[in-house]
Amino acid sequence: MESNSKTIVWFRRDLRIEDNPALAAAARNGSVFPVFIWCPKEEGQFYPGRVSRWWLKQSLIHLEQSLKSLGAELVMIKAQSTLSALLDCIEAVGATKVVYNHLYDPVSLVRDHNIKQKLGELGISVQSYNGDLLNEPWEVYDDDGKVLTAFDAYWEKSLRLQKEPVSHLPPWKLIPAAGSVKMCSVEELGLENELEKSSNALLGKGWAPGWSNADKALTEFIENQLLAYSKDRLRVGGNSTSLLSPYLHFGEVSVRKVFNSVRLKQILWTKEGNSVGDESARLYLRAIGLREYSRYICFNFPFTHERSLLNNLKFFPWNADQAHFKAWRQGRTGYPLVDAGMRELWATGWIHNKIRVIVASFFVKFLLLPWQWGMKYFWDTLLDADLESDIIGWQYISGSLPDGHELERLDNPEVQGFNYDPEGEYVRHWLPELARMPAEWIHHPWDAPLTVLKAAGVELGMNYPNPIIDVDVARDHLMQAIFIMREKEAAANAADANGTNEVVFDNSENVGDSANPKVVKGKVPCPSSSSYDQRVPSMQKGCTNKKRSKPAEEEKKIKDNWLSCKIKNEGKISNADDDLCSTAESCSMKKQMTTSRNSFSVPQAISKSYDIKSFDGEASSHVKLQNEEAIDMEINSCKNGAIAE
Repeated sequence: MESNSKTIVWFRRDLRIEDNPALAAAARNGSVFPVFIWCPKEEGQFYPGRVSRWWLKQSLIHLEQSLKSLGAELVMIKAQSTLSALLDCIEAVGATKVVYNHLYDPVSLVRDHNIKQKLGELGISVQSYNGDLLNEPWEVYDDDGKVLTAFDAYWEKSLRLQKEPVSHLPPWKLIPAAGSVKMCSVEELGLENELEKSSNALLGKGWAPGWSNADKALTEFIENQLLAYSKDRLRVGGNSTSLLSPYLHFGEVSVRKVFNSVRLKQILWTKEGNSVGDESARLYLRAIGLREYSRYICFNFPFTHERSLLNNLKFFPWNADQAHFKAWRQGRTGYPLVDAGMRELWATGWIHNKIRVIVASFFVKFLLLPWQWGMKYFWDTLLDADLESDIIGWQYISGSLPDGHELERLDNPEVQGFNYDPEGEYVRHWLPELARMPAEWIHHPWDAPLTVLKAAGVELGMNYPNPIIDVDVARDHLMQAIFIMREKEAAANAADANGTNEVVFDNSENVGDSANPKVVKGKVPCPSSSSYDQRVPSMQKGCTNKKRSKPAEEEKKIKDNWLSCKIKNEGKISNADDDLCSTAESCSMKKQMTTSRNSFSVPQAISKSYDIKSFDGEASSHVKLQNEEAIDMEINSCKNGAIAE
């Protein structure tokens, strides 16, 4: 036990003091130096949107107060390089150790692995912990060591692997490590500007960020809403779900605590013979499982933020129509349930999960817009924007997951409106122009008699749009697109069989060839002494693992070279792939980012300015897939040992 050690506790998306394994480990071993590093440059294409940054700011204020009450000050730093900032902190306090909790998205995996390697080379001990998941992504495989790509198989295996509940109580007291670095206040981080503050003020009326508020929200849900979850969860409008997702995203409540609390209720209800409660708990735990699954898939297949998991959409003829994209964003498609959802999203940063599925399905199936555009817009606008969960959600409705929606499935928004908003209350709330429409016609005003429209004050094409596309026409377009896709795929397969296609693709092109791709699980030593080490994904078959080179000049640039990520495109990319890789550009990214190796390149012909007041102007961006060489291709596990609970 290193009772006199000085440890940097690096906070990221684990903004809590309860059940925080990194903080608990540091507090046990000596003095601590808590630090939060805000590095907009490294956020790249996934720079958070306005409402997400508001939540982060409020959560940091809450964490800062909590740590101060325990005796340690949260050091907040705005930096150009996370590695440089950490090195400054280490030098300032004479720290010999850095601890943090794992993240699993591709950008974080690259950054964290490189930082761990560089600090290890300098003799700094680095320990990382599981503070975000029930099971680490590298712990759940089938009997042959393959990735379980279907959710049901993954969740069944995960539940079987569940260990005894372990929780880390908040430390009673923290001993601060002496030393000072150039730090800033939460205002100086620049998480919101003056123009955003008036809009953000409204968010505080409906939400209370912070880890202790997360605890209250969890208790409220379990005691008052969980029992009815099975019958209320699909009711749009109102608080029919737990509303815990933003707290979970920022790590203000641990997923272990949520799981164990719900599981305890389930055990009690099962003992009492309460089948409704048992089913509600089962369904909610399944929702937790989907969050776990999202990180599992994104860890094992780090290309999924740009390409579909399965190979099915490689030749899909996307319709990159900016006018349709704008109409969808503004809630002007002419389909009331879709429009209500999109206007609620813009106004509040929040929509019910069922509405998310409906608007996303309309986006892909009716408008044939690239799913990456929609995913990026969700990232820019959702209060609980979560890269891994959004990736899985959009791939689910695009037919890109083994047990997702079929690509051929086209759900009618009119029918869905009567299923999930039968009285039209949700639509009337968010579409005031339809407030006087009778429930009978609220979800298909275009069919209403002229007298009904006149009495309701609705002028189709004037104060409310006609449908952007007819359902039958949309179905024909979707079937035609699928036919073209399959023709192109057949032609490509024939060219491969004849040996005339010499294009070389990276491994992600072959993911669809097998339902259970093989993951190499070799082990190599690492420079850290931790037995709780973060692992990084391995390459799939057909690609060579390479160890990172260490040229002399790299040592000279150790503070600046935070990301040894290479964009590598082997072979040609078809026009279909060009469309597939297009993504809506973040307005906040344009303000914050300069061009870098991992930023989007915006075609000049379609680039526009982003006008917040009019919803207008995200441009599409042409993206080339980053090869998995950007992520260290070796599974970097230090030595056998228990994963931190």
